[in-house]
Amino acid sequence: MSNPGGYRKSSERTSFGISRTRDGIFFIEQKTKTNIGKERIIKSSVGKLRLRRQQLEKLGVEARIRISPLLQKCCLCLSANESFSQAEQDLFLLTGMKVGHSTLQRQVYTEKEHLDFPDSPIAINEVCLDGGKVRLRTQNLGDKCEWRDYQAARLSGVYYGATFRRKEELTSWINSQVLTNPLICLGDGHSGVWNLFSQIASSQQRHEILDWFHLKENLFKVGGSLKRLRRVETFLWQGKIKQAIALLRQECPKRARKFLAYIEKHRHRLPNYELLQTEYNISVGSGSVESAIKQLDRRLKISGAQWNPHSVTPMLRLRCAYLNGQIAV
Repeated sequence: MSNPGGYRKSSERTSFGISRTRDGIFFIEQKTKTNIGKERIIKSSVGKLRLRRQQLEKLGVEARIRISPLLQKCCLCLSANESFSQAEQDLFLLTGMKVGHSTLQRQVYTEKEHLDFPDSPIAINEVCLDGGKVRLRTQNLGDKCEWRDYQAARLSGVYYGATFRRKEELTSWINSQVLTNPLICLGDGHSGVWNLFSQIASSQQRHEILDWFHLKENLFKVGGSLKRLRRVETFLWQGKIKQAIALLRQECPKRARKFLAYIEKHRHRLPNYELLQTEYNISVGSGSVESAIKQLDRRLKISGAQWNPHSVTPMLRLRCAYLNGQIAV
C-alpha cells in the first residue's frame, strides 16, 4: 500500500518489545496542503516526524524547534511536578521519546507562551496574599544553605500567582484584573503582606480583613484562664473590639501585652467576623493562599532541592501555570 503522506516509514522496537510506526502516519501533507521546503525531524508524542519547512509553519512550529507543541506541554507538565531528571525518565516511559533533563530545564527558563499569569474572565472579588520559603544554593561547597521568602497570591480562590524578588510583577498582575469594589483583602499579621496590599487597588476600594484563624491563634498564645480566653474570642468574633481589649487589660495586662499591641496594629482590619460569614458569605480566613503555598512547595521543596536565585521565578511561574490549568494537555 502506498504512503499517502509521501514519507518513508520506519519502526522502532521499544523496551517492551512493541513495534511502532514513527513517521508519516497522520497524513500531514493532506492537512497542511503543502510539501515544500527543507526537511526537519521533529520529536512528537507519537514518535519522530519528518516535516517540511512550510508544513512546520502551518502547524505553528517555530524555527529551530525540535519538539512538537504537544510534546512540549507534556515536558512542562512533568517538569512542574518532579525533578528534571525524573521528568526525563517518565517522559521516555510514557511516550518513548528521549528529551534530556538539561533540555527540559532550558525549556522552563525560556518558555514564555504558557507561563504568563492568566487574565480572569470575571471580576476578582477576593485577594489573599502570603509568603513561602525557598532554599537557595550557596556559592561555596559546604556552606550552610539560605532560606529566602517568595510571595504568593490567590485570586477569588481560583487563580495562582507567585514571584521571587519581583513583588511588582505580582501586584501589576493583580491590578491588571477587573477588581470589584469593595475588594476583599485577606492576610495574616505579617507586615510584608499588608505592605504588598498597599500597592493593590486604592485604599477606598480595599476591604482589609485580618485572618480570623491567625487572630485566634495569637489570642490563645496569651495563656491563662481558658474561660477568659473564650470570652475574648467571642467578643472578637462579634467585632466587639473595645470589650475584648477592656477584658484583657483588666484581668491580664502583662500577659496580654503583645497581643494587645497586635490588636491595636490591626484594629482597622478586625470586622464583625460573624456578620461577614453568616450574612454576606465572605471568607474570614486566608486558607486558600496557604493551600497555594503548599502546592507550590510540592515542587520547590522536593527532596534535596536547592535553587539558583535566577531559577526560582521561572519555576514558580511554571508551577502556577500548571495549577491554573494553562498547560493542560
